[in-house]
Order: sequence, then structure tokens, then C-alpha cells
Amino acid sequence: MAEAATPAGRREQLEGALVAVQERIERACTAAGRCREDVHLVVVTKFFPASDIALLAGLGVTDVGESRDQEAAAKVAELRCAAAGDAGADGATVPRVHFVGQLQSRKAGSVARYADVVHSVDREKVARALDHGAQAAGRTLDVLVQVSLDADPDRGGVPAARAGELADVVAGMGHLRLRGVMAVAPLGADPDRAFADLATVAAGIRERHPGATWVSAGMSGDLEAAIAHGATHLRVGSAILGSRPAHR
Repeated sequence: MAEAATPAGRREQLEGALVAVQERIERACTAAGRCREDVHLVVVTKFFPASDIALLAGLGVTDVGESRDQEAAAKVAELRCAAAGDAGADGATVPRVHFVGQLQSRKAGSVARYADVVHSVDREKVARALDHGAQAAGRTLDVLVQVSLDADPDRGGVPAARAGELADVVAGMGHLRLRGVMAVAPLGADPDRAFADLATVAAGIRERHPGATWVSAGMSGDLEAAIAHGATHLRVGSAILGSRPAHR
């Protein structure tokens, strides 16, 4: 990615990459015998500026993903301010915000004020903090239970055997709406096997909670495997935005 690109040049970069990813999704859906409309793209914009989100919105992107509370809150505030001051301008619409990173309970109140969807609920303490934050903000949040497929504590997620129990807890809260599950394929493992395991967990939760139909799985390198195993939401970053800027 050329950081010095003009706004028009950056828009062209994003548009070309977005088209390429959409074509991959279309091919994967065809191969899996699935309807394209059942698979939703969440463009992960962490570490990229709010100006990129505005450009993506102008290109028709309706959902973006963020993983750091302080950064996400600032970008959402910037975008909402721009939308309020320049209604109708290209890119002025604020996409739905998906919080996709590991979430600490002490950050949950802040996230509940701006996120529309939280993909990373992996502990009851986090769920309760989110529910409290959503109540204070007068909102109801869509929530996914993050499932660990490799038992790596550094990557987050509830063990698969306990995912149903946590889903029950989330479903019983007044300001959270249980939507389904999320997982990240283990590093160095076969994503096909990992996403098959996630599909089994998701099916078990749906038996008790029929509305929990979302499966958030698949990123830039493994979206095809995720689609083959029923993913409804893909979290794609580098394939659209390019290499991440230096960590700030």
C-alpha cells in the first residue's frame, strides 16, 4: 500500500481490491452451493485511518471491523461528525461497526456505546459488562460467542465444550442479542478442519437458540474454507486494505 496515495488514488486501490475479494467470495459460494446473499463481508479496518472507512462506505461497504477500543471509538466519532456536517457526501455514511478483537470487561462499557456487533464474547464477565454498558447506552447489541479452536489463551475464545453454556448466559441478558459464534482458525492448522469443528459447535447452539444463525469465520487467507463450512460473516482486512501500517 502506498501511504502517500492521493484520496482518488487510494479509492482506486480499495475499489480494485474490493472487487477481487468479492469475486473470490462469489466463486467460493458457487463451489459450496450457497447463495451469495447469505455471506456478508466485514472489512477489518484496524490500524487504518477513518478516511479509508469513508472511502469504503462510498464504495458500498456496509460493515467494518475494529479490534482496539480507543482507536475504534475515535474513528467512529470522527466519521459521525463528518456525516453530521456533510450529510449526503460520498463516504459520509457510517458503516455498521463490528468489534472483532479480544475484549476486556473494563472496556466493555466503552465498546457498547459505538459498536453494533461484538464478535468476541468469551467469558461471562465480559458478557455481563457488555450488557450493563448497553443498558446504560440505551442500546441492544448483537453478540457472538467466540469459540477457541486451539486452546491458545492468547487468542481468546471459550473452549468448544463450554460454548453452549456461555451462549445460554448471553441469550438470557436483556440488552444483548445472541447471534451465533465466531472463531479464528488455529495458526498453522488446516482451516478446513477448524471450520468444520466450528460448524458443529454452531449447530449445537442453534438447537437451543434458533436465532443464533451467524457464523463469523474466515479472513483474507482462508475465506474459501470458511464459506465451504457455512460462514455467514467474513472478516477480511489485508486483502482489501493492504499491509497494515506500522503499529501505533
